[in-house]
Amino acid sequence: MDLLTNLEVFFTKPENTSAGCNFCDIPIPVTFDMANVAILGAPIDITTTFGKTTSLGPYAIRTTSTKQIETFIYEKNIEIFKKALIYDLGDIKSEDSKFAKIKDLDRISSFWNDFDEKISNILDILTISNKLPVILGGEHTITYPIFKKLSKDKPLLLHFDAHRDMKSIYEGMTMCHTTPFFHLIENGYLKGENLVQLGIRQGDANENQFALRNEVTTFDAWDCNNNLDRVKIWLRENTRNRKIYVSFDIDVYDISYLPCTGTPEPYGLNPFQILDLINSIDSSARLVGVDFVETGFKNNDFREGAIATQTLLRILGSTFMPPLK
Repeated sequence: MDLLTNLEVFFTKPENTSAGCNFCDIPIPVTFDMANVAILGAPIDITTTFGKTTSLGPYAIRTTSTKQIETFIYEKNIEIFKKALIYDLGDIKSEDSKFAKIKDLDRISSFWNDFDEKISNILDILTISNKLPVILGGEHTITYPIFKKLSKDKPLLLHFDAHRDMKSIYEGMTMCHTTPFFHLIENGYLKGENLVQLGIRQGDANENQFALRNEVTTFDAWDCNNNLDRVKIWLRENTRNRKIYVSFDIDVYDISYLPCTGTPEPYGLNPFQILDLINSIDSSARLVGVDFVETGFKNNDFREGAIATQTLLRILGSTFMPPLK
């Protein structure tokens, strides 16, 4: 079997997902062989403990990106397909990916073990195929198995979020949406010095102490609002000639931009600040993966799908993208 056939067994095709369409349906045909970017949907909402909307993130992003958003990056005067030829594989098949507020910890653990195995196999094939994996979440727990698999070359992990997600355990769950970065460090897949957290404005004292003890670089929301130029200089200098992985939680944006996500927070960043931060990543950096999580959808409100799509276009249209063939 060819590589695409091996991949397709793990996926529900985009046209058979709830969105019924591909991410960013660009006006030229793109085969898997042509593509340098592979989109993977992970509509998972198992361990979230407040608002339950994140399983609809891939639906909101695909629908908005195809039916409302132009693929032309306005301020750069460039079509996305000049930088990224995108192939949408669809949604990863999984059992119980949307069950709500379960208390069966063995069932939760079994689900994540199964997802870990699937994502490992998928990323093996994408690595062989030289495709950049871009995963549409879904809850933030997905970062653990994804980055674990991509951690071999020690990329710098740029984590955009309102929350540290560094608890060791939460409501009896070891692996959940509030714990992935603790366990990546604790289990040796990530050194704290290779983690940068941007836009943080919520957490507990233990998380802050863990970050400090492990030499995590933190630019909280006040840093980004009051001294953005310093943050931009740091990013440019410290991403130079580095492999980078981006984990982007949509709630890094201020609550005023997020009508649907499950854990919105005030004192957040605005779209122009996010754009400045993305553009500050040095052109010599090389992106090795992206997860975009916690996008919500409810009441027929596609605003989060729109801001997620526009953010992803700016990442995929960046100077630090792997070059087209």
